[in-house]
Amino acid sequence: MDVGRTFATYASCVSEVLRAGSPRGRLPEVVVWGELHLEDALADGRGVVFATAHTAGWESVGALLSRDRGLRLMIAEAPERDEAARAIQDGARRAQGVLVAHVGEDPLSALPLAHHLRAGGAVALQIDRLPVGLRSREVIAFGERARLPEGPLRLAAATGAPIVPMFAARTGYRRYAVFIGAAIRIARSARDTDLDAAAQRMADAMQDFLRAHPTQWFHFV
Repeated sequence: MDVGRTFATYASCVSEVLRAGSPRGRLPEVVVWGELHLEDALADGRGVVFATAHTAGWESVGALLSRDRGLRLMIAEAPERDEAARAIQDGARRAQGVLVAHVGEDPLSALPLAHHLRAGGAVALQIDRLPVGLRSREVIAFGERARLPEGPLRLAAATGAPIVPMFAARTGYRRYAVFIGAAIRIARSARDTDLDAAAQRMADAMQDFLRAHPTQWFHFV
């Protein structure tokens, strides 16, 4: 039953993202929990790194935050292998006012993210998947050892932008709830132990969300 609900939610989210990016589309409704955490992070004036995951509606939520908060949001992700699929996805996001940066093994591909943060923008990175070749940090999640990508930590340390855990859940037709966690700040001089602690905080935030919303996670393997 849970598997069926997960795939049904996924299909609904894809449909709503594509519809929102169409000429007659409109953004869904959203309720934000933990908004004060975002206020706290934005007060630093250094942009914000959203640590998120492949959960329901995270792309639509990004567009909503851009609109309501005046944030220029850039989504960072590995490029789709299929160029046609990549064009459809990127087009729908840009139609909603969301920027897209494709990052990969080339270290220079992350430079646009740093420039965007220094200009006061927001960058969203997904932490629930670890592409081959990316540096990572070990954490404990659901009682087991796991690894999270190190990129958000390094980006935050280099720019001074706080990391804000943010996860979304679909609650109904074109309706979403966003859960925002406390900001994680990393000094430029952070040691390995500091990075490990920050990585664990990201893992804890994601674990708490997934325990409460297990059918909202699109982690298909």
